[in-house]
Amino acid sequence: MQENNKRSLSEVHASVTIPQKRGFWKTLLSFLGPAYLISVGYMDPGNWATDIAGGSRFGYQLIWVLLMSNIMALILQSLSARLGIVKGWDLAQASRQQYGKIANFGLYILAEIAIAACDLAEIIGMAIGLNLLFNIPLLYGVLITVADTFLLMYLLQKGVRKMEAFILALITIIGVSFIIQMFIVKPEVTEVMKGFLPQMLKDEALYIAIGIIGATVMPHNLYLHSALVQTRKFGKDEKGIRQAIRFNFIDTAIALNLAFFVNAAILILAAAAFYRNGYNGVADITDAHQLLHGIFGSLAPALFAIALIAAGQSSTITGTLAGQIVMEGYLNLRISPWMRRIITRLVAIIPAVITILYFGEHGLGNLLILSQVVLSIQLGFAIIPLIHFTSSERIMGKFKIKSYTQVIAWLITIIIVGLNIKLVVEELSVFLSSTFAANIYLKTFVLVVVVLAMVLLAYIIIEPIIVKIREEKHHIPHGKAKPLLQFEKAYYSSIAIAVDFGDEDKKTIYHALSLGEADAQYTLIHIAESAGSIHQGDEISDKESQFDLDNLMSYQTDLRAMGYTVHIRLGFGRSADGITRIVNDINPDILVMGSHGHGSFKDLIFGTTADKVRHAVNIPVLIIK
Repeated sequence: MQENNKRSLSEVHASVTIPQKRGFWKTLLSFLGPAYLISVGYMDPGNWATDIAGGSRFGYQLIWVLLMSNIMALILQSLSARLGIVKGWDLAQASRQQYGKIANFGLYILAEIAIAACDLAEIIGMAIGLNLLFNIPLLYGVLITVADTFLLMYLLQKGVRKMEAFILALITIIGVSFIIQMFIVKPEVTEVMKGFLPQMLKDEALYIAIGIIGATVMPHNLYLHSALVQTRKFGKDEKGIRQAIRFNFIDTAIALNLAFFVNAAILILAAAAFYRNGYNGVADITDAHQLLHGIFGSLAPALFAIALIAAGQSSTITGTLAGQIVMEGYLNLRISPWMRRIITRLVAIIPAVITILYFGEHGLGNLLILSQVVLSIQLGFAIIPLIHFTSSERIMGKFKIKSYTQVIAWLITIIIVGLNIKLVVEELSVFLSSTFAANIYLKTFVLVVVVLAMVLLAYIIIEPIIVKIREEKHHIPHGKAKPLLQFEKAYYSSIAIAVDFGDEDKKTIYHALSLGEADAQYTLIHIAESAGSIHQGDEISDKESQFDLDNLMSYQTDLRAMGYTVHIRLGFGRSADGITRIVNDINPDILVMGSHGHGSFKDLIFGTTADKVRHAVNIPVLIIK
């Protein structure tokens, strides 16, 4: 268990056992799953926005961009899986191992921005889907998306296999919906085939193409895949690792080809339904739904909305897991999954709500495309470290990627980073010539951000070439165990004891007495928590407070009769706050307190006194249950 806690997504690490000496198909079925969780990120609502914009404005011309993006994704995701399988690190952990603190913090911020942009796309897509299917206002739909936090918590409790099955069911819904829609819109097969031929891109076509790349080769998926492959328990010898690499590549190829089918279907749908009928400016999902209804009747738009909801819900789960991975990997910080989910969702909800309130509901379409361009710009900061790590013999040993794979991976990087630099330069020139640039503070801020990003990009390219060896860092929020050779028994001269006059008090007090010598000082603490005590504090003199004081004095009398030196302190207000105030006032050597024994549901209602107190005081806390 302790070893697993060092791993990415430790709650599901190595939770799926790979059968030994079984046939090809049974072994393959055991490995299938991680890439399907990845693939939903390649068919999320952000993809819909860029695919619809591309199809409606340029017909079938950008299908080749989708195909190129899918090939890039297949190569990069296989590298991500290889890193997780061979080294047992996710991409964030590997980056923390190689780069310095400042660079890692910068990479973490960029990764969080990418996850927020991804989550923003999921929020908008879910809200639009709910609006189209049930006529729920978009603002309410955005707020409703907070509730899927609980779905993720439920699925994680059920295990990774159940979560994979749930995601696969949603993918099936999306795929079936688009198969039926293809029969309805009847695209021109010859024109579709011409769309696979590469063409020069400029201006708006380049902007949409970069959005497609960002929506397809999503940076957070690279972090996620390197962690998810570690949910399989396979042999750690050379044979077991090679088997895992081979079957995970098959898993990735199948899943990403399904994602390509969905993305191509969306673009083809937009081209056949809108571009062919002269609706060249459709970039908004809502407009697309309405036009589908006007052109093809009620079935196609209903399937469109159902698939959109399924895409948004499936993608939001994987986005949360990616957020957990980058926070633990880069910052060595582990927080509760539900809190991580709420933080991620709130960060994404705020721009969506502001857009609706100030720019209207139609502003969401532009925000959706912008989120995908942001993803694409962040890609280089995830891809470059990944290629460095998987090309390193020091990290990967005999499993480092071949020279020709390195060349292909770097070519992909040059294409992506080059397109993004071109876009940034174009957008920066537009910004500098706009009225916004008149604000010197805003202008300075934008230029500083661009310069820092370029410096960080140069650093992550050059640093692994110069610095070959680093001392291995630990990837857990705790320190490394120190040798236990000999030690002296702890002696406490001042001991605080929190009591609540329940059945557990006797056990708590006896444990406290065992920690001190005959001359130790003991202080019994109780907090009066009546409504009057909370609001009036020590000015209250109600019956409950007097009863609590009498109980403390009773304990004091009994213990003094046994020969112990005992003081009492009655506090007022919330239990955790009151105990903390008294402990910090008397400054004992240790605090002993009983556990209330609440379950997770009661903790949400009543709070966790012991947990809050131990984080608020600077002395050891012994909790007796």
